[in-house]
Amino acid sequence: MAGGITDTGELYSPYVGLVYMFNLIVGTGALTMPKAFATAGWLVSLVLLLFLGFMSYMTTTFVVEAMAAANAQLRWKRMEKRKEDDEDEDSSSGVSDSDVLLQDGYERAETRPILSIQRRGSANIFEITERVEMGQMASMFFNKVGVNLFYFCIIIYLYGDLAIYAAAVPVSLMQVTCSVTGNHSCSVGDGTKYNDTDKCWGPIRRIDAYRLYLAAFTLLLGPFTFFNVQKTKYLQIMTSLMRWIAFILMIILALIRIGRGQAEGHPSMAQLSGIRNLFGVCVYSFMCQHSLPSLITPISKKKHVNKLVLLDYILILAFYSLLSFTAIYCFRNDTLMDMYTLNFTNCEIISVAFIRYFLGLFPVFTISTNFPIIAVTLRNNWKTLFHREGGTYPWVVDRIVFPAITLIPPVLVAFCTHDLESLVGITGAYAGNGIQYLIPAFLAYCSRKDTQLVFGSGTVNKHLSPFRHTFWIVFVLIWGFSCFVFVTANIVLSESKL
Repeated sequence: MAGGITDTGELYSPYVGLVYMFNLIVGTGALTMPKAFATAGWLVSLVLLLFLGFMSYMTTTFVVEAMAAANAQLRWKRMEKRKEDDEDEDSSSGVSDSDVLLQDGYERAETRPILSIQRRGSANIFEITERVEMGQMASMFFNKVGVNLFYFCIIIYLYGDLAIYAAAVPVSLMQVTCSVTGNHSCSVGDGTKYNDTDKCWGPIRRIDAYRLYLAAFTLLLGPFTFFNVQKTKYLQIMTSLMRWIAFILMIILALIRIGRGQAEGHPSMAQLSGIRNLFGVCVYSFMCQHSLPSLITPISKKKHVNKLVLLDYILILAFYSLLSFTAIYCFRNDTLMDMYTLNFTNCEIISVAFIRYFLGLFPVFTISTNFPIIAVTLRNNWKTLFHREGGTYPWVVDRIVFPAITLIPPVLVAFCTHDLESLVGITGAYAGNGIQYLIPAFLAYCSRKDTQLVFGSGTVNKHLSPFRHTFWIVFVLIWGFSCFVFVTANIVLSESKL
């Protein structure tokens, strides 16, 4: 896996953890939400946003519960092994107990610094002190078929992520540079609809410019897939700061236009045809379940973690609503761009050139820093899926084949289409549905069964989800499978009308 936030094992306060989670959830997917709101209608969009936010919070608590169960399993196995080792040493060795404890304590201090509380013997066995990734939890609680389905789901999601990233950067560069150098200066966000065959620079068409930028993007960032990269703290701080400046700027600018009476938006209340894409965008925009182990484990005090996560979701819902409602009332439905930042590259909306270029190129900076991280994560998931116990890969397979199958498919998808709304919608509706709903529900169900089997029916997981009744797990599973059917039927019906 690519380096996560907690590779050093450093602890942070619950509120710092919430900031990390907020930054993780509120990402590039939020930029496609305003157009999805406009196409589905404001009332339908608001109801669906609230409901999917609630569902995402529920499955987040399922993952936290499974993390606690996994920690208990690992701790119990370690304790059992220590008992066996102690019995062997007592019978065959003259090493003192104090030496064993000192050596064991030193090793844990080096590799698992936050497990030191366990040495006092008073820690709850379900305390989340060791980072257990979702793949490891799947291996602990699922059978072989379930593990393979998990990796299939996460790989498809990461492929979708990379395709979205590979398309978003060239689209932003094409829109900004074609408007600056072409015959339509400052007109990106004025509602003018351009075809891919329209001229960009001289004989170069817009689609040609897009593909040139895609090629440059692939050549510059693609090689990172063949190496290991780490997300540094300073890179994370820089991208988070840029993201917040961009989002706040867009909300303020839209509110100013609305306050001045320059608003052009007249959103409808409901358009059922837009629900499919809205569903995918909302699922994608609430995605955090796959990264929860890296976010939750280093929090120093986890007593009220579910309440704090709920607060985070309420703030995120308020933020998404503010961003989307200001957008759909500020701009006409037909002028909202797939990438919302591009609506602010029009001279009539923003007279300051620096702000226009900053917002127009904002996805380029943030996505470019995330692309190598996602690519390396996908590459390592491929390796894990085909890993044989005790076996190693030949150099060509390890260093060439796996990076190639990671990089080539999303670039080909981006080469064929740059429809970001559809890419986000499909990724969220299928792979995102599995990661956000189905996998957490199965993890909660299987971890509860496993916990009862190992520790007895009277043992209570201190991080048990507030939605502890089996009804909620069944509800999430029915909802997840229903979404698969609904989205597929909607796509088939839409295609049959064309």
